[in-house]
Amino acid sequence: MLPTTLIRRCGIAAYEPTWRAMQAFTASRGQGTADELWLLEHPPVFTLGQAGKREHVLRDLGIPVVAIDRGGQVTYHGPGQVVVYVLLDLRRRGYGVKELVNRLEQAVIDLLGKHGVAAERLAGAPGVYVQGAKIAALGLRIKNGCSYHGLALNVDMDLSPYAAINPCGYEGMAVTQCRDLGISLTPIEAGEALLEQLLATL
Repeated sequence: MLPTTLIRRCGIAAYEPTWRAMQAFTASRGQGTADELWLLEHPPVFTLGQAGKREHVLRDLGIPVVAIDRGGQVTYHGPGQVVVYVLLDLRRRGYGVKELVNRLEQAVIDLLGKHGVAAERLAGAPGVYVQGAKIAALGLRIKNGCSYHGLALNVDMDLSPYAAINPCGYEGMAVTQCRDLGISLTPIEAGEALLEQLLATL
């Protein structure tokens, strides 16, 4: 039987200290360490994954660009986007990174489906999409069989910074958010709903 998954609600948290805290937590885990989900929002920041190329940041908006250790390319985080970091012992759960990606995407698809929005995966482009526009981004790092980083769902935010990047390395990729799809959840409400869905799906 798995230990209870701990939930940490971190409010609006600066990106870099949060990333360092995830690294430290993962490095210090023992066999009996409980898994954790961290729910938060970030001040505006572009993050560049391990495969990330600087040329996918098209212009300088004065928003910090932080090179980090998750998979994937460049993405944007900002207020009104709900982020859940998944700090899981995958060996204990008995599945690998592909299954984790699938379950994270499914949690978002199921949540949006409850609000009448049909969402889907795109082959070769992790994340969740509505009519080809990205609504949730996903990036992970696995170390010693344990995951960190996670999932970002656009809820009610300023989407304009996305125009300064090729989201996830795709030129001209459209992005969308819950508010524009008629889902009237606040970021706090959406975060709680996403946590509930993740706990059921992971």
